[in-house]
Amino acid sequence: MITALLVANRGEIARRVFRTARDLGIATVAVYSDADADSPHVAEADSAVRLPGNTPAETYLRADLLIQAALDAGADAIHPGYGFLSENAAFAKAVIDAGLIWVGPPVESIERMGSKIESKELMAAAGVPVLSKLDPNDVTEFPVLVKASAGGGGRGMRIVRTAADLDGELEAARSEAGSAFGDPTVFIEPYLETGRHIEVQVMADKHGTVWAVGERECSLQRRHQKVVEEAPSPLVERTEGMRERLFDAARKAAAAIGYEGAGTVEFLADESGRFFFLEMNTRLQVEHPVTECVTGLDLVALQLTIAEGVELPAEPPASTGHAIEVRLYAEDPAAGWRPQSGTLVAFDIPGVEFTNPTGAGIRLDSGVRGGSVVGVHYDPMLAKVIAWAPERTAAARALAGALTRAKIHGLRTNRDLLVRILRHPAFLAGDTDTAFFDRHGLDTLAAPLADKDAEALSALAAALADAEANRAKAKVLGRLPAGWRNVASQPQVKRYGDLEVRYRVTRDGLIGVEGVQLVSATPTAVELEVGGVKRRFDVATYPGLACVDSAYGAVALTIPPRFADPADSVAAGSLLAPMPGTVVRVAVEAGQQVEAGQPLLWLEAMKMEHRIDAPVAGVVAELTVSPGDQVDVGRVLAVVQEES
Repeated sequence: MITALLVANRGEIARRVFRTARDLGIATVAVYSDADADSPHVAEADSAVRLPGNTPAETYLRADLLIQAALDAGADAIHPGYGFLSENAAFAKAVIDAGLIWVGPPVESIERMGSKIESKELMAAAGVPVLSKLDPNDVTEFPVLVKASAGGGGRGMRIVRTAADLDGELEAARSEAGSAFGDPTVFIEPYLETGRHIEVQVMADKHGTVWAVGERECSLQRRHQKVVEEAPSPLVERTEGMRERLFDAARKAAAAIGYEGAGTVEFLADESGRFFFLEMNTRLQVEHPVTECVTGLDLVALQLTIAEGVELPAEPPASTGHAIEVRLYAEDPAAGWRPQSGTLVAFDIPGVEFTNPTGAGIRLDSGVRGGSVVGVHYDPMLAKVIAWAPERTAAARALAGALTRAKIHGLRTNRDLLVRILRHPAFLAGDTDTAFFDRHGLDTLAAPLADKDAEALSALAAALADAEANRAKAKVLGRLPAGWRNVASQPQVKRYGDLEVRYRVTRDGLIGVEGVQLVSATPTAVELEVGGVKRRFDVATYPGLACVDSAYGAVALTIPPRFADPADSVAAGSLLAPMPGTVVRVAVEAGQQVEAGQPLLWLEAMKMEHRIDAPVAGVVAELTVSPGDQVDVGRVLAVVQEES
């Protein structure tokens, strides 16, 4: 029997496992890097052990430190979570050799599925449909997909469309895979431009029972990482006989390797219902909550009881209703999915944390809270937000509404993109293949919910709230109206970045803004009447930032300093680091002629490589970094002088 459990992971998945462990009366042990010292998962554990350092290689990828932490804290079992060492057979073996319970599949199963190259050969032999593997020297037809053999989550994965790009993308994929998983091995397979990503949740005990718990569809992806997941799959629901064939293939896959515990068999399907084996994840998946919502199961609890030797019932429970999950990332989709870092000053999403809602409702699985710092060493996912409802459209509507009402301040996120997806006619119709973003236009989907008019109204609300805050703090004549003058000669002016607000508040009300009347204003809330309709704007102000939330959408406004610092100015043509990170490669040198869009260098941050391109054709006048340099956000990386 497990009495104390160490979770060899961080953030949201550590908190998720801790929730179930508490329910089962199991003591919890957290591990944390220096960067994660103030993370919510550390505070929630019964005990916590520091892993000195910041990067994954120094901390969460150190099997020796994790096992010693478990022994020091008195844990008798280790749950690996997902990512990091969760699919590392050597780690699983070391846990068992240390006399601890490994909450996961047998070492042999991880080994056989750990190499995606070998696993495909094994699945083909078991009668599971697979895509053929290609030799790099024999590739003649494009596009192809380069994939990391030892991991997933989009790391070490590249689409290659021309022969000229193949060698460079192979090098980049190997570098990224080595950094993320400690193994640079990659392979190549044909790339299907459109398809459906369908996966089957399996659960197997030590007594030979194998469940195909249900399928999930995860076709909407960015950088080969899932963005929206749902259960059941719209494609499977409307394709006769497909579910039975999928479940049969998944059970064959699990049986072929003597699988135990929770696992996921992933397939790529076409619109006709044909499917091909992609990989088997020998761990709990990020998107497991949608399966929990439709089945009522606690998959983590099943993992723990299976590890203790408990036998599963003969059949899993039936699924009911529909669940949709979205991954909320600190990133800017409109800027090439650029990850964001910094302080999340406010984080308020309505929902029940880590627990299925009672009836239709929202579940929130989060790794952060207001005040959390999102660093550069790990994935920028903030939370998973899940909706369950009796049918799919209702779930999508509820999830979009919860995201719209959320208050997320301090960092740019993909929230507006997620809302637009959930409300898109093609999504609601179930037309959700892997080309969704290309087909419907990322520029359109990533556009802010608040249009220019809504942004202007939000800026007006922020200005009015700021004026009320100033009056509330005034030590003299605090009851006078804001901006009061005996003889007014001009409106009050407030600037937020490129926006300028001009207005006056008189005894006759708000003037200077056509069609808008002021109903009420406090330092934190403003009510305006716009075209005869009352609208409420909630305003929160932080150093250099004003955040306005309304039914129009969230708007973040930059508050400029009263006096600009000359040291902040940069030369024309300067390329600034978009995030803190490490320079991993430099492709040019000072004085070199470059074309617009030509790669100059690569930054590694949040376990991904980010390419910095020349914005214009010209000459590299300055190159201020070298491989291995650590850079902060805003650092000048290079200066490109445009050709005259």
